[in-house]
Amino acid sequence: MALTLGLSLTACGTTEDGDGGSSSNGDAACDLKLAFFGPETGPAAGLGKPIIQGAQLAVDQYNADAECEVEFVKFDSQGSPDEAPSLATEVAGDEKIIGVVGPAFSGESAAAGPIFAEGGVPTVSPSATNPTLSENGWDTFHRALGNDATQGPAAAKYIQDTIKSESTFVIDDASEYGAGLAGIVKDTLGDTVVGNDTIQVGDTDFSATVTKVTDSKADTVFFGGYYAEATILVGQLRKGGFDGTFVVADGVKDPAYLDAKAAAEGTIITCPCIPDTDPAVADFASQYEEEFGEAPGTYAAEAYDAASIFLAGIGDGIDTREDMLAFVNEYDEKGITKQLKFDESGEPADVHVYAYTVKDGAIVPEGEIE
Repeated sequence: MALTLGLSLTACGTTEDGDGGSSSNGDAACDLKLAFFGPETGPAAGLGKPIIQGAQLAVDQYNADAECEVEFVKFDSQGSPDEAPSLATEVAGDEKIIGVVGPAFSGESAAAGPIFAEGGVPTVSPSATNPTLSENGWDTFHRALGNDATQGPAAAKYIQDTIKSESTFVIDDASEYGAGLAGIVKDTLGDTVVGNDTIQVGDTDFSATVTKVTDSKADTVFFGGYYAEATILVGQLRKGGFDGTFVVADGVKDPAYLDAKAAAEGTIITCPCIPDTDPAVADFASQYEEEFGEAPGTYAAEAYDAASIFLAGIGDGIDTREDMLAFVNEYDEKGITKQLKFDESGEPADVHVYAYTVKDGAIVPEGEIE
């Protein structure tokens, strides 16, 4: 079944018009590949899985009616900046790859970005949020979500206005993503920040940080980082006596975080990702669950949107990276998550940030942070 959820994507240049008819836009391109770039395995695989499946759903729906199927290929970076350059070189060397859904994380995006730019490989990340990525002059870079220059202030606003924190301790994981986001939150909160600390990705003993938090008497902790460390950190904070509010961001919005069990209860998660309960994504969520047997995870819908942009271009007959880049740069259509349009630096024109709460062992949407 090739249900077109956000965009009209049919093979050989045939798209539905407003009256349910069709109009010809030329022959669809053939023998092309669309790539995923991000973690398929490793400690961050939980965040990569819904991105892969969201893009896969878009490709499968396109191919269902296509005379020329698009091949979906995956480049497993494990989310590591160290792995990214060699994989990006491999992508750039395969001329059949006309676009990349990704890179998924900010650190690997920074490492792979110059290679994609040199190779003219258009990319649309559904999940990399570090603001500086769009400031490098890479004309191939785009992202389908708001960056941390919007998420960070939104998280700080929630901490100030909803939690009404009088004393916040800020922790980051030293990653491109985590440190950047935590820095924005810290700067936005200003004098209400009573301390800050840095942990390292892969560490499991956070006793020194826990002591700093409890000594500070903070009523709120903000952590910029990923779910693997957050799951351990929140447990050690609770055991160490911290009974305030734990606030995290999109890097922690994964079911694996719920392994922290009671310690995770009440955690606030911010994310520039639309909830799958939103009416705008109801059809997508239904189709996703039908294909994969589970509800869509974080950034699945954004990945679907990213893939759909490239597939729309292929359906219009685009078969070179140069033409695809021009197509993406000029794209302006309604997607699943938002109006899909990019400014000259590759940032989306339509940005939203949402709050979620861990309640009764589930991640529950609260609504948009205005």
